Amino acid sequence: MFKDTPAFSGFSVNSLEEAKKFYGDVLGVQVEQTGNETGPMSFVTLHLATGADVLIYPKDNHEPATYTILNFPVSDIDTAVDELVQKGVIFEKYEGMTDEKGVARGLSQNMGPDIAWFKDPAGNILSILNDGKH
Repeated sequence: MFKDTPAFSGFSVNSLEEAKKFYGDVLGVQVEQTGNETGPMSFVTLHLATGADVLIYPKDNHEPATYTILNFPVSDIDTAVDELVQKGVIFEKYEGMTDEKGVARGLSQNMGPDIAWFKDPAGNILSILNDGKH
């Protein structure tokens, strides 16, 4: 029934303006805003490099997701972490799991990709991970 439906995902934030700046200016994702931040049908669409779109919508009683909502594969995780830190992004540190930069080094332990988690301004969890090509 839904095999050929152009499905998309979405998540909530407490401020569309902050989300638009973060995803567009800090992460460099193509963003498009529909309506204005205070309108009832306002939202931001992330246009991802895969061709997929992700809808971001405002929610007055927003609660951050407690799981990773969006993953960004990168060819060099250390460079990506350094660049995001320079832009003010703070990486999550998990004792016994991540190093001083906030990277879980899965590749060297044959336990999945190297991955680092951070939060958007609304507190939703995102990640960058080694794309496995390099």
